[in-house]
Amino acid sequence: MFESLKIDELQMNEQIGQGRFGTVYRCFSKSTDQFFACKTIQTNFLIDSTDRECLNKEAKILQLLTGKSNILQMYKVYEDENYVHIITELCSGGDLYERKSAALILIGLVSAIGHCHKLGVAHCDIKPDNVLFDSQSGGMQQKMMEGVVGTPYYVAPEVLLGRKYNEKLDIWSAGFILYIMLSGVPPFYGDTPTETFEAVLRGNLRFPTRIFRSISTEARIF
Repeated sequence: MFESLKIDELQMNEQIGQGRFGTVYRCFSKSTDQFFACKTIQTNFLIDSTDRECLNKEAKILQLLTGKSNILQMYKVYEDENYVHIITELCSGGDLYERKSAALILIGLVSAIGHCHKLGVAHCDIKPDNVLFDSQSGGMQQKMMEGVVGTPYYVAPEVLLGRKYNEKLDIWSAGFILYIMLSGVPPFYGDTPTETFEAVLRGNLRFPTRIFRSISTEARIF
């Protein structure tokens, strides 16, 4: 049914997201009578060949992963002289900061990570903002959005040290997210990105009793 989607018949509505190069809008398709998300990237901002390569890979990776459970579904990609438009499903149930069911969320997140890794794809930017909820599935169906750049709180030590790394850095980020869901605070924190990086490299992971008193040992050693 989504073969009939055309960029010129989409009605663009409010902005729902913003990235380094792209802006995400909620849009409505008259031909399908459904809402979607449209990520629009202004290509003349991509002056670096690496940025252009990342954009090309983003669409290809989403196409590769489409159809897998717990992963954002992509329906169409359109490119004109100045823009690339990526049409995906609309996840309107909020992001991870708004949900508390840590165990169920982590199961879906790890499942999505596993699908990516089996296909040779490392996400490299797993963070609460990139775990979205589809309200049509009762609010508990997790979806991973695309990303190519790490975020300070969730960057693995080997990345900070400039060492070679593999897909296991996604597991680090998932563990970081679990800690935040269970405690409400990050395991490593600094007032600036530099201080945060230094705390990550020190790796002094603690489980304060006043916060983790009711948290199981199994959850702590994940």
